[in-house]
Formats: sequence, C-alpha cells, structure tokens
Amino acid sequence: MADHALNAGGIDQPHPNASLGTEPVRTIGREELRARLDRGEDVKLIMALNRWAFDAKHIPGSVHFDTPDELYAAVRPDDEVVVYCSNVDGLSSVALYRDLVQRGYRNERRYPGGRLDWEEAGLQREGEFATAGAAPAVLPPKAGR
Repeated sequence: MADHALNAGGIDQPHPNASLGTEPVRTIGREELRARLDRGEDVKLIMALNRWAFDAKHIPGSVHFDTPDELYAAVRPDDEVVVYCSNVDGLSSVALYRDLVQRGYRNERRYPGGRLDWEEAGLQREGEFATAGAAPAVLPPKAGR
C-alpha cells in the first residue's frame, strides 16, 4: 500500500504497475459521484469493462461501448466523463482515462473504487446479477437429482 498515492479520501491512485503513466489520475470519490448522479447532473459515466461485466452488474446510469469508435462517436471532448471498472488497480478504466487525456478530452475523471466499492457500500446496481448476493460456497444440488 505504501506504493499508492494517498489523498484525504484514502487510496485513489492505481498501483504503479497499473498506472500506465506517470501523471496522476484525476479522480472522483464515491460520495461525490453518488451525489452528482442523485442530482441528475450531466455526467457520462462509462464502465470500461467488457460487455459481459456490464450486463452482469453496473452502476445505474452507466453506459458501455463495445468499441473505441462507438465511444468517441458518442462522447465529446467537452463532456464531463467519469470512467470506472472493477477497483482501484483495474487497468481498463486507467487505460480509458489515459486515452481520453491523450485525445484532448478536458473533463475526465476516474472513480477508483469502481463497481466493487459501489457494491460494498450497499448502493444500487443494475444488470442481470445486480441483486445477487455472494455465491454460495457449495452450489445446492439441482432439483430431481
């Protein structure tokens, strides 16, 4: 943990091996993100994981793009963008954040806690498995066996 950069809210920078660059990543914390979403602010919340992960569970209001071309056709450089993936060391949201910066986007931030932090806080989720709890240690036998 000593390798992570700390701020007042705790660890918010990816591990050096997952940072994909030397410049700090601009971040947004869970409570600020939640408040902005609750107020209905115009924030493009992008889940940077694959389609399967998005369909399984995502933060309400999130969007997902299957290709970079789809994303850059839908998101303008002056849009307010928040990217996230699974957790603080997730490469997907770091890579997307770095690409947005490289392409000249001006209002990008990363939610470092990602879907896991959101879920652990007990906040609402959407998706096929959004209401599913932790998987049981042993699956029950199928009926009729």
